Amino acid sequence: MRSLFLLVMLFISHVGFGQTKNYKVICVGFYNLENLFDTINQPEVNDEDFTPAGANHYTSEVYWDKLHHLSRVISEIGTDITPDGAAILGVAEIENHTTLDDLVKMESIKNRNYKVLEYDSPDLRGIDVALLYNPKYFTLESSKSLFVPLPSPDDSGTYFTRDVLWATGKLDGETIHIFVNHWPSRRGGEEASAPNRAIAASVSKKIIDSLMAIDPNTKIILMGDLNDNPTDASMTKILGCKPDISKVKPGGMYNPWVDFYKKGLGTLGYQDAWSLFDQIVYSYGWLDKNQSGYFFHKAHIYNKEYMVEKLGNFAGYPKRTFSGNLYNAGYSDHFPTYTILLKETK
Repeated sequence: MRSLFLLVMLFISHVGFGQTKNYKVICVGFYNLENLFDTINQPEVNDEDFTPAGANHYTSEVYWDKLHHLSRVISEIGTDITPDGAAILGVAEIENHTTLDDLVKMESIKNRNYKVLEYDSPDLRGIDVALLYNPKYFTLESSKSLFVPLPSPDDSGTYFTRDVLWATGKLDGETIHIFVNHWPSRRGGEEASAPNRAIAASVSKKIIDSLMAIDPNTKIILMGDLNDNPTDASMTKILGCKPDISKVKPGGMYNPWVDFYKKGLGTLGYQDAWSLFDQIVYSYGWLDKNQSGYFFHKAHIYNKEYMVEKLGNFAGYPKRTFSGNLYNAGYSDHFPTYTILLKETK
């Protein structure tokens, strides 16, 4: 009855000229999984703290409990609209393919049969981005890891960060491109570190522009923990995102998160302020609601009460995995975001 009610509500919100329209629904999300490491020490990776003998006492029990918590959140994202939840989910802060193989086999989400797309990147912390996708909705055709060439702070060479994951495939028959990002942090200060995020944004922008040059209606999704807010220059100037759909031109990008941010809503908190780093933005091709394919409908932050810290310095913020070096039995220090796409059925 609950699913039927939600479906009816969706139909009612799209009644036109006295006639109800029926839609297929797709959920696309992003979630920073906050240091999802395995427990094995890899000499070439800075993962010592996330081992049983490390500072965090990161045992198998902690690892599997974290997977249980993350899978609960993932199992719920978007299910208020579609029972299958997220058809496409970008993730960040994962150590390797193995951690995601374990995650997608967790009881609460194993029936979705998520496939994992992940490349090892040269990040000094040993963390990567990845894509989880439900093959019922999305078929992967090609993928590539895009290197982000950051200059070293001391001019000694290249400073390594996370690569950008570029995936191309069919969403219910439509060709789409997905860029999963985790841009450089604000370490050293927002202003001082901004050029690094501009470089990271330019990596995706170069490919996006080449795709748009062929077809300005190309359907592109860029998502990630961008370490910048929707109003920062990386979003407004480098990517050229607009907060108003009516002002997005062919070849342009739409950012639905600006209004959230201006209202004081965010996905992570620091020093009594909210930031909205976890964004999903859409190209012009998704914005026409009268098209035959999928179109952008709505954006959401997923922040249920159980995911919120109740005590201490981080009260009111996302309930993180660790408090210092003590296991906090949390979920992530970021709330996930998700968007809803609709396609009219005849």
